[in-house]
Amino acid sequence: MMGFSEATYERAREIIGRYPADRSRSALLPLLHLVQSEEGYVSPAGVEFCAELLGLNKAQVGAVATFYTMYKRRPTGDWLVSVCTNTMCNVLGGQRVYDALSEHLGVGHDETTSDGSITLEHAECLAACDYGPVMTVNYDFFDNVDPDTAVGVVNELRAGGRPTPSRGARLCTLKEMSLQLAGFADPREEAVADGVAGDPTLRGLRLAEQHGISVAGFDPSTPIKSSGGGDAKPAPAIPAARTATTAPDTKAPDAKSPQVRTAETRQPDAKTAVPEAPGTRAPADGAAPAEGDARAAEAAGVAANPPAGDAKPAGDAAGAQERTLTDARSASGGEQERAETSRANGGQAAEEKEAEK
Repeated sequence: MMGFSEATYERAREIIGRYPADRSRSALLPLLHLVQSEEGYVSPAGVEFCAELLGLNKAQVGAVATFYTMYKRRPTGDWLVSVCTNTMCNVLGGQRVYDALSEHLGVGHDETTSDGSITLEHAECLAACDYGPVMTVNYDFFDNVDPDTAVGVVNELRAGGRPTPSRGARLCTLKEMSLQLAGFADPREEAVADGVAGDPTLRGLRLAEQHGISVAGFDPSTPIKSSGGGDAKPAPAIPAARTATTAPDTKAPDAKSPQVRTAETRQPDAKTAVPEAPGTRAPADGAAPAEGDARAAEAAGVAANPPAGDAKPAGDAAGAQERTLTDARSASGGEQERAETSRANGGQAAEEKEAEK
């Protein structure tokens, strides 16, 4: 595990300390962001780093790192430029934006410019159809772009600038962003979000205010308590009836690890009792029913289930099965009879030929 700074090891220990001792593998996602914040991608050394700290094998770590697209598996530029080319953005010109950037930068999908500053990629959906076509830089939005504005953004990035996104916080590099996703605050003074929400995003809120619509049981005039303190009217409590349940309060079976409980629940054996969930009781094994009782229960079940909508029986009826077997035996017997007749005719013809000689 060479190549990682002492600060990264210290942060890794802090991340692992956020989770219970027997659930340390839950720290894997932030740890992957952490190694990406130092290397700019999740390298084989980064995979080994996470595996060693969490007691996992590299295959387990690699399976997670390759599942999520935010973890890059090869060196990525400071600025990851993603252009949405899915249906809505494509209709509005997303593909033209991507093609213009690809030609201008001289790179294709998931490729990085020669100076190592910008990586370009197609994005299947950036969840901003009401602002399309959109592109993101390290997942911060630039709305309603066209080829000219998109090229202008990447030119400013290559010149060392940090253009202002349409919404959200100011831009940060891929490494800075990965450190935040690992759970550490960005120390830059200019990192505080100073963007505004877009009009389409606020449209629903404005309509609710206009028509006096609010969440049931909530007073829209309730002030939001600021971090600076001061008097604030508390939000009304949710009525107890909303969360009422008929199940008795039963302590969950926490004596075993979640993995053991899950395995036992999915595949219990004769010696392992199924853990009881709160308010439930696992059925106990009893004596097998008598054969006559079992048939009666089966008949009752068949009678209680009406035929499907196409008038066909829900299952194969016994009569139909018997007819199928009878037809199969008849067909088999007919073939056998034809074969015997054929052999007999062949033998007779051979005898007649011999007699002629």
